[in-house]
Amino acid sequence: MRYLLKKLGLYAFIAWAALTLNFLIPRLMPGDPVRVLIAGSEGQIEPEAAEAIAAQFGMTDDPLIIQYGRYLADLVNLDLGTSLSNYPVPVIDIISGAMPWTVVLVGVSTVISFLLGTGLGVLLAWRRGTWSDHVLPALTFLNAIPYFWMALILVLVLAVTFGWFPYAGAYDRTMFPELSAPFIGSVVLHAALPALTIVIGSFAGWVLQMRNMTVTILGEDYVSMAEAKGLPPRMVLFGYAARNAILPSITGFALALGAVVGGSMLTEVIFNYPGLGYTLFQAVSAQDFPLMQGLFLIISLAVIVANLIADAAYVVLDPRTRQGA
Repeated sequence: MRYLLKKLGLYAFIAWAALTLNFLIPRLMPGDPVRVLIAGSEGQIEPEAAEAIAAQFGMTDDPLIIQYGRYLADLVNLDLGTSLSNYPVPVIDIISGAMPWTVVLVGVSTVISFLLGTGLGVLLAWRRGTWSDHVLPALTFLNAIPYFWMALILVLVLAVTFGWFPYAGAYDRTMFPELSAPFIGSVVLHAALPALTIVIGSFAGWVLQMRNMTVTILGEDYVSMAEAKGLPPRMVLFGYAARNAILPSITGFALALGAVVGGSMLTEVIFNYPGLGYTLFQAVSAQDFPLMQGLFLIISLAVIVANLIADAAYVVLDPRTRQGA
């Protein structure tokens, strides 16, 4: 508990720093988002309303410390401001509408990729020196392929050439979103291609990392001692080698889970998938500062929480962490 409390205090400080930077950066940036909103309204918003709109966005002439206190109070009430490009829709409504698509698509794909990659990596390490080593060059090549290039190739082959999958959107636009078998089937069909892109794009990295770490651990003295005791190969592999080899992958997996909330932006943009990554792309394109600010905050907090979960997993998997506390 002492170790976890230290980590909790550290991440609480990091979260405060992220909140503070998220407050300061938009106010220190050049430009006026209120003028951007008025200019893009095509005469629907009068310039005389600039002061009232600035107050709505929290950009008043009050001292920064007062604005900061008001900003923290709004966060407690889950008020992230109002979107410029979707005025007057609240930012929290846009984020809550896009987050389920990203969490389901990118989250499930990341977990599947991690489980398959680490499992295959352990098996390839156990069978090192056999025909399985011939798979490594292909995995290295696969790991070097960028996400967006993989997505474009899959769209060209599976969607355009063979027509097996749709290549845009999250569901058939002729259908009304509801909890029904046809709509769920349409969602699954539209998510198959971007999910396959994420799995293939990250799968090889997990395999190579886990195999290399497991091969290193298999050469340790305590593993040789376990084999000399006559323990079953499965116990040696999973109880001694894989348990220690997976520790570095836990950190990478935690970062990957934190990035889930941000979405795989390039993948979502290519497939026009309405997740957080695509929403962030639209916010940047439209110079929607409040929406960008809200998305950056959610992404930062997600990464912090994911790392805290990883540290808690370390306590369970590595006894040395408990002793060092």
